[in-house]
Amino acid sequence: MVRRHELSDEEWDVLSGLLPRTDTGRPRRDDRVVLNGIVWKLRTGSAWRDVPERYGSWRTLYTRFRRWALDGTFTRMLEAVQAQKDAAGDVDWLVSVDSTITRAHQHAAGARKKGQVPQKTAHTHALGRSRGGLTTKIHLACDGRGRPLGFVVTGGNINDCTQLEQVLARIRVRRPGPGRPRTRPGHLLGDKGYSSRGIRNYLRKRGIAHTIPERSDQQANRRRRGTGGGRPPAFDKERYQQRNVVERCFNALKQYRAIATRYDKPRESYEAALTIASLLMWI
Repeated sequence: MVRRHELSDEEWDVLSGLLPRTDTGRPRRDDRVVLNGIVWKLRTGSAWRDVPERYGSWRTLYTRFRRWALDGTFTRMLEAVQAQKDAAGDVDWLVSVDSTITRAHQHAAGARKKGQVPQKTAHTHALGRSRGGLTTKIHLACDGRGRPLGFVVTGGNINDCTQLEQVLARIRVRRPGPGRPRTRPGHLLGDKGYSSRGIRNYLRKRGIAHTIPERSDQQANRRRRGTGGGRPPAFDKERYQQRNVVERCFNALKQYRAIATRYDKPRESYEAALTIASLLMWI
């Protein structure tokens, strides 16, 4: 498969109506050219200064990328496309959750400012130190067709189960007309990392049916307690096999080298890169 670095006509037709309009001030660089430059940068993982001249000044690309990242433009675009797909019945609400770790390049670590505590800096920018160095973890929920519904970025040393509620809170698919957005999966699939009493109680309280395998130590603990251990949680083996869509989702996201390896230090920039890649997966 040939990997494209620019937006197709179909993708641009969808995105052009979602970008903010500016009718005042001096003429600015065409939005399609700028978006193509941003996508090229994310696809290749190159430095901003190395973006080809055909996309214009790298300063213009970076300035607009940061502006749209900080003011929520990319997030609103993703939400709008998800809402359109849901209105057309194109969202599979069999939701899978998982996480993946990406290595942080030395450029992402950056130099700490005078008087700033290194640990605080790492936490602010979702960087975690482990045996392999600085890493970032992407906690993600995707629909049954492997398209991202919501994600949370943390340091690589953060446990998966601690972020499930935050990940599910990021699922907000607007519905046509008045009313609140949809936030509840039809069914949730997760691996053994999400097998805890707290998570199962939380999902039960929200009325979310789920398929999560029980860990071996939990099984042994329940058997040791005999009748006091209660019944094992229900587990649908055939349905659980569909959880591989989240692995395919991560594979698609990591086709963008700026996601597979983190080069930008600000958390907002890395989250924006994930949002753009997710957006293009939905179109």
